[in-house]
Amino acid sequence: MPARRFDGQELRRARRARELSQEALGRAEGVGVEQPTVAKWESGTTFPEPERLPAIARALGEPLNTLFPRDGEPDLADLRCDAGYPQKRTGELIGAKSHIPVSNAERGVRRLADAYVPRLAKAYGVTKKQLLAAQDRSFGVISAAPVGAPPAPRTLAEKLTYLLEATFPSGQPTDAEIAVAVNSHAGVDVISASAVKALRKGTPPPSEVLAGLAAGVVLEGLAEFFGVTPLYFQSDEQLERQVVDAISLLALRGSADDFALAARGGQGGLDPAMLAKISAIVAEVQKNAGPRR
Repeated sequence: MPARRFDGQELRRARRARELSQEALGRAEGVGVEQPTVAKWESGTTFPEPERLPAIARALGEPLNTLFPRDGEPDLADLRCDAGYPQKRTGELIGAKSHIPVSNAERGVRRLADAYVPRLAKAYGVTKKQLLAAQDRSFGVISAAPVGAPPAPRTLAEKLTYLLEATFPSGQPTDAEIAVAVNSHAGVDVISASAVKALRKGTPPPSEVLAGLAAGVVLEGLAEFFGVTPLYFQSDEQLERQVVDAISLLALRGSADDFALAARGGQGGLDPAMLAKISAIVAEVQKNAGPRR
């Protein structure tokens, strides 16, 4: 499931706003690391364990979802980390001798015994229904969107609107601030505040903004500002083409059997339908390519 987004520069901003030293943050309850570790987090050299993020957010006086946002719904491992527990402590949470039952459920191997569900839900601070839904996601069972739920953003305007609302639930940045950030990333003025507004509203921006090289630079700058991959702003057709091209390239480099095995990725892996599609693409590419020399 989606991991929480961690930005070392944002961590540094929040720490300085709180007037905490790196050493003080490391000593905070539940954080428990030395100053060099905090320095590495802020520089992006390393990242904190997910279960430390709640303690870091508390120490900095910021909501967990604001400082370390996550797109999508949590699975069991996400709930555990959001509650601040390492996996090895889950045995005592459910009244068992080992953490293995929770480990198996998180990995989609074996579901929790009924007796463990209310205990774990209480420890994680969620309802039984929320815990069971998270367990379903750990097993790859994705619930259908509720009736009346808004559709997933598809256009660039919809994606920008969604990111603004999800990333900045209060005090959204202005179009001018976004433009400054994108231009800073590009090292040259490639977009104006009025052009950012046009992109948000879905009205035609100046043609030079979405033409050739400028388009890629603008999207990269927006991706950096919102903390997402530039791929997020590409259309479904563009992403599908890239996936097919990547699979085709891999298929030309190895055998279909080798690639299918790699695609499974160990435990879990791709579902049979997706694996069948990949195998079909691999076979077609290798058939057209002829024998390898």
